[in-house]
Amino acid sequence: MSKYLQAEKREYVLSKQILRSGTAIGALVREAEHAQSKADFINKMSIALKEANETDYWIELLFQSGEITQDSYQSIKPDIQELLKLLVSIVKTSKENAQNDRK
Repeated sequence: MSKYLQAEKREYVLSKQILRSGTAIGALVREAEHAQSKADFINKMSIALKEANETDYWIELLFQSGEITQDSYQSIKPDIQELLKLLVSIVKTSKENAQNDRK
């Protein structure tokens, strides 16, 4: 997406934002795999969730501004929504498990 926006649309600001937030998701999930504690895991996954939400925002903004087509948007949106649901579930379950461990 970032390369397309830069090469085809000459749009640099939003493409860099998408590249940053989109790649941060994977990096944070990878970091969470080797977290030092349950709290560290939850923190990293929570930040990954925030980055996914930010990426969703940038994609919506690109669509609303006409930088990407409706077909492109409809192709990407379900993947983003699925990722958000997955991350929400991981964070929620991890928090619940951490609370149960304290009891």
